[in-house]
Amino acid sequence: MSDIILATLNAKYPHSSFGLRYLLANMGDLAHQTRMLEFGISQQPIEMLDAILQHDPKIVGFGVYIWNVEQTTRLVTDLKRVRPDAVVVLGGPEVSYEIDEQQITQIADFVITGEADLAFPELCRQILAGRNPKGKVIDAETPALDQIRLPYHLYDANDIANRVIYVEASRGCPYTCEFCLSALEIPVRQFPLDEFLDAMQSLIDRGATRFKFVDRTFNLNMRVSCAILEFFLNQYEPGMFLHFEMIPDRLPDSLREPIAAFPPAALQFEVGIQTFNSQVADLISRRQDNVKVEENLHYLREQTGVHIHADLIVGLPGETIESFADGFDRLVSLRPQEIQVGMLKRLRGTPIVRHDDQWQMVYSPNAPYEILQNKLIDFETMSRMRRFARYWDLIANSGNFVETTPLIWNGTTPFEGFLSFSDWLFRDTGQKHAISLIRMTELVFEFLVNNRMLPKEQVAQQIWNDYRRGGRHDKPHFLRDFTLENHSFVATETSAPRQARHLNV
Repeated sequence: MSDIILATLNAKYPHSSFGLRYLLANMGDLAHQTRMLEFGISQQPIEMLDAILQHDPKIVGFGVYIWNVEQTTRLVTDLKRVRPDAVVVLGGPEVSYEIDEQQITQIADFVITGEADLAFPELCRQILAGRNPKGKVIDAETPALDQIRLPYHLYDANDIANRVIYVEASRGCPYTCEFCLSALEIPVRQFPLDEFLDAMQSLIDRGATRFKFVDRTFNLNMRVSCAILEFFLNQYEPGMFLHFEMIPDRLPDSLREPIAAFPPAALQFEVGIQTFNSQVADLISRRQDNVKVEENLHYLREQTGVHIHADLIVGLPGETIESFADGFDRLVSLRPQEIQVGMLKRLRGTPIVRHDDQWQMVYSPNAPYEILQNKLIDFETMSRMRRFARYWDLIANSGNFVETTPLIWNGTTPFEGFLSFSDWLFRDTGQKHAISLIRMTELVFEFLVNNRMLPKEQVAQQIWNDYRRGGRHDKPHFLRDFTLENHSFVATETSAPRQARHLNV
């Protein structure tokens, strides 16, 4: 039995809840009364409810996020119907803003906004002592990071072997991009560096090899960034993988040296470009030196083994399809290994809503609150771009079509060529999901031969090269009439399938 249950619904099993582990690590004298339960969004609410109530809890705390709010609402509703006496406490970014407008916050007993590491344990002490706060909404004071106990000991052997290990050396963001919740945060704060590195050493000693840093701006503080990279470089063994979110126009020489020292595929940088349109960037309060961005990406691709995951957003206020296309083509020319084309989302609390009237921004009211249309891009075109993004992920980002992908825009621009392919693929299949690799390979072959009018033998050889690059040897039926050479491949960060080369998070 546990008096307190900490619960959340993860998007996928390999994901682990960083927030719950922070809460559990800071429960203090209540730790022995607390149990952490992690579920998945695909589980049935009644199964999760059963697992929670087996502990007969007095307090149930839920971490609520954009990816789980709908399922968590159903779970909380059922919980309060069966056990109305159980105190439900909500926390997380999804319930920290626009609280009065949400069904889940109306059902719950308490909502903690902000960083709840210390506020949640204190609330539990009050509840268990019969001293409930008068107000429903508790605005957590921002804790000093040297007062928070680090949670890394709560990653168990199964987590280390099978799940993403999330870590953070800092919190906050100095930038004010209006589509992002980080725009509302206070300036960056650093965890005590020595304590953090000791915790990383402990994880490595226990067998951890894959680390995803959730810092919004890892390369802001050069002293700390260099110290962390040098620490992991000294600990490096084959198979170690580090993921960082990086500011794209900030890469001084002091940081380049340790980055270049890592072997290929050991580092992944998530680089938020979002837009190359300077006027759009100004509209959304985003500061970015695009000349520096290009210089830094050139450096990373040509002189390091870093795997670059770059982001662009469709639907920003003031961004036309034509200007997005220009930015997309510009980014393709810089050759990041992945380009994540994301649809604009109206996250609760973000200042992006100030553009709603002028740019006629229309969003879905349901999570994840994606843009449906705006003044410059109608719904039909936005839907085409949503399909474009999905197919780009399946083709260009998958690692399964390394040689073949550039053929898709043979004779035209990357954006025009791939949009044409996307439109054709949807007309042919009517599907965005559940397309097998063999079927997708055949469809790409058909498009290149029949639409791009490329020689069958050339296309067949390059598709066969890509197919074998992933370690496959069975020849697809549509290639059996071709005499194809069997090239030898060495797996690299640009050729290995996605699941093999990075964390897929």
